Amino acid sequence: MSETVQTYRRRRLTAVVVLVCLVLAFVLALRACGGNEAVLGLGAGGAQPATASDAALPGGGRRIFPDYRVVAFYGAPQDKQLGALGIGKPDEAAARLRKVARAYERKTRPVLPAFELIATIAADAPGEDGMYRMHQPDEVIARYLRAARRAKALLILDIQPGRADFLSETRRLERWLREPDVGIALDPEWHVKAGEVPGQALGSVTAAEINAVSAYVSSFVSDHDLPDKLFVVHQFTSSMIENKDAVQQRLGLALTMNVDGFGDRANKVSKYDLFTSELTRFHNGFKLFYEEDTNLMSPRQVLALRPPPDLVVYE
Repeated sequence: MSETVQTYRRRRLTAVVVLVCLVLAFVLALRACGGNEAVLGLGAGGAQPATASDAALPGGGRRIFPDYRVVAFYGAPQDKQLGALGIGKPDEAAARLRKVARAYERKTRPVLPAFELIATIAADAPGEDGMYRMHQPDEVIARYLRAARRAKALLILDIQPGRADFLSETRRLERWLREPDVGIALDPEWHVKAGEVPGQALGSVTAAEINAVSAYVSSFVSDHDLPDKLFVVHQFTSSMIENKDAVQQRLGLALTMNVDGFGDRANKVSKYDLFTSELTRFHNGFKLFYEEDTNLMSPRQVLALRPPPDLVVYE
């Protein structure tokens, strides 16, 4: 493992330690205030659930790709080291995102902005259940969903499950995934086996695990007549998705393989070319890192990739 990768992971885990402390403090304060009714939308604190008349994408229509190109900020609010989305208030992040996304607009393909919020955060400590992960409070998710709706953006809930499984963590988010403007992202780097610790071992996911989650999420789309739901899988090594050819497409899901990993332009382009040349085809994503990339690629350079990415994520 290179020194750069080690530095990145130490920085991430340091941010997670801060996050653990802040979330614990929040939960204790919430309990002291008498529960979570307001958080879950039963009072003034929650995002209002969408109605049948709202069952369209924020920019209109029901199909994400190829009608739109999605440009997203990734992160969490507890520490700016977790990504660009967590810097400043949600509305401030939305304003910065609009400015970045503008460069990706084309007459033939408008941009749909998105917040990729880390909803399950891998941790370097086992926690009470030994799963090496923690959960974003519902009130935080509600706050970002409200901000996303004000910005006419999607909300993508990112899962770093630690030793837990992706399906269980997805089921925990069902209340949010029933909304027409909420998608999901699986982050296999932070999905480790028994005896391993996130950030010390590089995680992975199997095609069977992805298929179980996609079947579950796809059921919401068909049962509730929802528009397309963005379904993202992050990847930066070939071994990160086992038996990738067996990953199934699902009706109503915009299944996107997001080429993750930081570095210089040559390495990032080479990795993108490798993954997008595979025989099994998915929608294409590309991730950029404000802090870790060497000479951050410009929107013009990103759109010069072949094929141009459907999803662009900034961390």
